[in-house]
Amino acid sequence: MPIPSTRERSMKIDIFPHIMPEKYREKLLKVTPSSFQGKYRPVFAIPMLSNVELRLKLMDRYEGLKQVLTLASPALEEIPDRSAALDLAKLANDEMAELVATYPDRFPAAVAALPMHDMEAALRELDRAIHDLGCKGIQLFTPIQDKPLDSAEFRPLYEKMAHYDLPIWIHPTRNADYPDYRTEKESKYVVHSVLGWPFETAVAMTRLVFSGVFNRWPKLKLITHHCGGMVPFFGDRIVSIYEKAVNVVGAEFDLQKPLIEYYRMFYNDTALYGGTPSLMCGYAMFGGDHMLFGTDMPLGDSHGGTKNTEKTIESIEGMTIPREEKEKIFADNARKLLHLT
Repeated sequence: MPIPSTRERSMKIDIFPHIMPEKYREKLLKVTPSSFQGKYRPVFAIPMLSNVELRLKLMDRYEGLKQVLTLASPALEEIPDRSAALDLAKLANDEMAELVATYPDRFPAAVAALPMHDMEAALRELDRAIHDLGCKGIQLFTPIQDKPLDSAEFRPLYEKMAHYDLPIWIHPTRNADYPDYRTEKESKYVVHSVLGWPFETAVAMTRLVFSGVFNRWPKLKLITHHCGGMVPFFGDRIVSIYEKAVNVVGAEFDLQKPLIEYYRMFYNDTALYGGTPSLMCGYAMFGGDHMLFGTDMPLGDSHGGTKNTEKTIESIEGMTIPREEKEKIFADNARKLLHLT
């Protein structure tokens, strides 16, 4: 096996940054009502989401930094005008593919956005994005219009992605109108995002595991945001509780191997905004082969999109694991998963 060059060793492929291409942003603002835009005002206000030159300047600060482009919120299926959602999906995918073609050394790949309120349209756009545009996977939000990812209507999509041997990015979402308690009408103190999103990730993973998705498509590749949410920290609790459910309650689950091995089939990014101990927890659960460098840039960052990238790099470098494992996390796993040359 050839020895990686110094440049290859310094490469960092950010698997989960976000972008809102300029033409897409303009059309989105044109076709959506002000009430809808108000929900996402903080997102629309981030210059780096649409300003490519500003993004490139940030990337210049970090040696070997590349980005796999994923579309920022809102999910297309949330857009009130359903007829416009498909056009917006095509526009976003076209623009992201154009950026990959224009800056191949900076953006090695793009991830397709789909209008998940219409599965036939979503499947057509999936094929177009992969065949015609060269996208290296798709992004799904969870839940999808309050539906779980293991809903039967989404199975054709999983079948296609297993066939393409390309990953699905899973992005959690929960808005402020999802209350923390039934006695309230909305979430307080940003709990819906800070804690709700990791919870949604863990729920989606668990529903996919127990619904038999991996039994049916064992080569299906799924990438979680924020390092698997709650799963790494609660791994032993999850296994223990479900063993009790089988032995005491008599519940039956279609598991063809130990439960923990299903959870370890997920790939997981490092977008924890820093925190080496947290990443070590993720490493203990998933191993170095199933962790991917991801920053969430420029979202969740009060420093204009710069701080989380720096903190994420530092937190990976601080992990007490072999250098080879860090190189897997920074770039090698992404290159293999996305079939990048």
